[in-house]
Amino acid sequence: MIPVIVLVGRPNVGKSTLFNRLTRTRDALVADVPGLTRDRNYGDGLYHERPFIVVDTGGLSGESDAIDGLMAQQAWQAIDEADHVFFLVDGREGLTGHDETIAEALRRTGKPQTVVVNKTDGIDADSALAEFYALGLGDPVAISASHGRGVEQLLKKTLAGLPPVGEPEAEAGVDSAIRVAVAGRPNVGKSTLINRMLGEDRVLAFDEPGTTRDSIFIPFRHDGVDYTLIDTAGVRRKARVREAIEKFSVIKTLQAIDAANVVILVLDAQSGISEQDATIAGHIAEKGRALIIAVNKWDGLDAHDRAAVKKQLELKLPFLGFASTLFISALHGTAVGDLFVEVNKAHASAMRDLPTPELTDILERAVQAHQPPMVRGRRIKLRYAHQGGRNPPLIVIHGNRTESVPDTYRRYLINAFRAGLRLSGTPVRIEFRTGSNPYRGIRNRLTARQASRKRRLMRHVKGRR
Repeated sequence: MIPVIVLVGRPNVGKSTLFNRLTRTRDALVADVPGLTRDRNYGDGLYHERPFIVVDTGGLSGESDAIDGLMAQQAWQAIDEADHVFFLVDGREGLTGHDETIAEALRRTGKPQTVVVNKTDGIDADSALAEFYALGLGDPVAISASHGRGVEQLLKKTLAGLPPVGEPEAEAGVDSAIRVAVAGRPNVGKSTLINRMLGEDRVLAFDEPGTTRDSIFIPFRHDGVDYTLIDTAGVRRKARVREAIEKFSVIKTLQAIDAANVVILVLDAQSGISEQDATIAGHIAEKGRALIIAVNKWDGLDAHDRAAVKKQLELKLPFLGFASTLFISALHGTAVGDLFVEVNKAHASAMRDLPTPELTDILERAVQAHQPPMVRGRRIKLRYAHQGGRNPPLIVIHGNRTESVPDTYRRYLINAFRAGLRLSGTPVRIEFRTGSNPYRGIRNRLTARQASRKRRLMRHVKGRR
């Protein structure tokens, strides 16, 4: 699985700044105000082609009021799921009693951790590091998250100590199986659906959010096809489910989505489409995974409520137009068998070989039907297309001035390829490449040749005189 790095520390030590640096985004709010981050924030990082997940947490203030207490519980839950912990401290302020309290609690977790001394720009780094050795958590590392100094060395050292990302098939035990992740927010019926698909009570399911916590891989065969179902969560005892914090493990869902060929996004028809549903759907779309939307608990709705749910799907998840949608009841088995048909179609589409002549023919017909826009009075020219990858299908289009192709025309071409190739359940990605002009320089060569001929002619005329 992809390793997880969690950022912890007291408020205003630069966790969100480091999060943005590691993910190369501005997803975390950053300001010189303590306690700005309250919930966990998740992002994808990449170091020399090696992926990792980074989690930003709220500051551990030590206060016991409601909000700070919940923030601390969120942070400790993230630590529990971490492969490595970055314990951030402030190099300018130096070691505090609160840092020592956090260090003591971190030591008890047994998690691999690094003391990261931030804000060391403009000061002597060795002096800033010296007092943090007293925490007893190994050699501290000096960085400047805002300027990036020392961050690459920190990542290199950390990832070198973590096991390499293995192939999920090894965990599943079936090399050729279609990996299907079942994702969704708490209590939408994911575990019930998996039990129904397997035909047995393989995972714990009861009517309380947060039953499932760790991802588990379940290999099985259906109608001669090998599958590995990935429940975005393992099993927790009901007695350990605490109502005070959010139980849904985003980390495990991100890892399951990354490991999957196809994702089944389970929605609850009776509670409607929520912001959390859209967030999970956004992660799936960003990863480019083939997708089936399973709207669960459909049996108990009347015609008016069903129409309302379908309208919500259009309004809140418009970016999932490529996905197939099934209306099911995991509890009673309604339409669950159809999921296998859609999963097979989506997997076949995502992994399909796309011949260059067929892609180029679709491109030519699309361009003839709707020409690309003019750029400074000159037309964008798209010449040919070929396949650049699978899962999801990547189509590489060559031409001139392709860097000026607008997003609207990109979406038009994506729809044209999806329709022309009859792809089902998988997104399509397009990459444009502008090739070098083979005629560049010919005019200069012709001019030089003409000048040479003129010189020879002049010499010939002078010789005759």
